[in-house]
Amino acid sequence: MTLAVCVADVTKRYGRIAAVTGVSFDLGKGEMVALIGHNGAGKTTLLKLMLGLIRPTCGAIEVLGDNPAAGQFAGRRYLGYQPENVSLDAALTGRETQAFYARLKREPVEKALELLEAVGLDGAAARRVGTYSKGMRQRLGLAQALIGRPRVLLLDEPTTGLDPELRQTFYEVIQRLAAEGTTVLLSSHALTELEERAGRVIIMNRGIKVADGSIDELRRLARLPTKIRLKVSGLETGEAPAWLPTGAPCRRLNGHIVEIDAAPDQKIDLLHRVTAEGTSVEDLDVVPPSLDDIYAHFLKSTEAP
Repeated sequence: MTLAVCVADVTKRYGRIAAVTGVSFDLGKGEMVALIGHNGAGKTTLLKLMLGLIRPTCGAIEVLGDNPAAGQFAGRRYLGYQPENVSLDAALTGRETQAFYARLKREPVEKALELLEAVGLDGAAARRVGTYSKGMRQRLGLAQALIGRPRVLLLDEPTTGLDPELRQTFYEVIQRLAAEGTTVLLSSHALTELEERAGRVIIMNRGIKVADGSIDELRRLARLPTKIRLKVSGLETGEAPAWLPTGAPCRRLNGHIVEIDAAPDQKIDLLHRVTAEGTSVEDLDVVPPSLDDIYAHFLKSTEAP
């Protein structure tokens, strides 16, 4: 796998405060990776280190084969970055703002202006940024981050202020870029959005990397139960189906809905039992642990007793 970013045992301190401690990971070409953690977990610090805006106290970072904190970081023009709070010149129009950033990156202005349509701002391009809503400023920030088809795209809470339709458009854009080879690192609290989209998840807690892998890999590591919800006919109040395994954690949700917690090594056997001939199951849903569940598990497992 061709690597776009290498973070090796990086620590960043501000006096006595360690914002990031001993963090290591690699990002491959075309990967779409979610970086998650609570406020103060070190996510934004890592993004700033990759951009070369701050230097690590110790450890090493390479972005596109170069040190981003070096005086001559040639790869900077191939980076796209959208900060959590987009701050743009209120006196410029959307079109003027996009043209300004295109010139900074030495990219064709016309190509950059086409991105305004991709983020749904073509109708507001002639308006001054000072009249934009928060969501419109977020979209303009995304448009400038996409100038020049970046090889590495760093996004900090990019969907804040976007309505559901524009969130969908946003993910379609970055998934297409990742398919074409752009490495995307996306920091977000919107875990539900990331669950079906990120190929890999890095979890941070208090400046330390506590988990790193695909959602399926993290599920296996966490060994959280899968919820199996059954619609059972002819079930009396307070009664559990006789064909359930003895001791299986079981709850009545309402009416004829039964929810069972199945351990990873019991899931298949339990599904065979509930779908066997002679049971009164009319329908079932299998609900694996969500990214929210996984995140909570790893945070709890690293908390001091």
